[in-house]
Amino acid sequence: MPLTQIDENSALVVIDLQRNIVGMLGDAARPIVTNAAALAADFRAAGRPVVLVNVATRPPGRTDAGTSTAEFAAADIVIDAALGSDAADIRITKRAWGAFTNTDLDARLRELGVTQIVMTGISTSIGVESTARSAYELGYHVVLVEDAMTDSLPAAHDFSVATIFPKLGEVTTTADIGAKLHG
Repeated sequence: MPLTQIDENSALVVIDLQRNIVGMLGDAARPIVTNAAALAADFRAAGRPVVLVNVATRPPGRTDAGTSTAEFAAADIVIDAALGSDAADIRITKRAWGAFTNTDLDARLRELGVTQIVMTGISTSIGVESTARSAYELGYHVVLVEDAMTDSLPAAHDFSVATIFPKLGEVTTTADIGAKLHG
């Protein structure tokens, strides 16, 4: 289903497009970063908020995948330079999967009157999906830009996009967002 609209008070939220995570995916991440950078430029040009989220550590807790609560090195959590930056950008450092968990993201967006969140980033099934779930539960209109996100597991990306995301918001493309912002 095509995107219905971009709200006047929309914000772009970019999840974990940082050196260590983009680096793990190598060349597969480049089109995602390119599309997210185009969206960031469009949102900035339209005077709309851009939120750049990085993750500094894994959440605590025992899992079958192991545990680690060590902070990532400062050099690893630097947002990819291709996204550019602006003094007005909102920067959020998270220590959980979702960008709303134990951060002031919701308060900052509410202060700006944001009603819609356009989501991009890595990893589709973890950081993006967790943040989208919270955004939906907090009452934001959620837009998920499929060609501006990826996952280390293609099947996990496909499952989130086909099964979970349609229940949380509207799934669209970078081109569709650009057309709505410029149209």
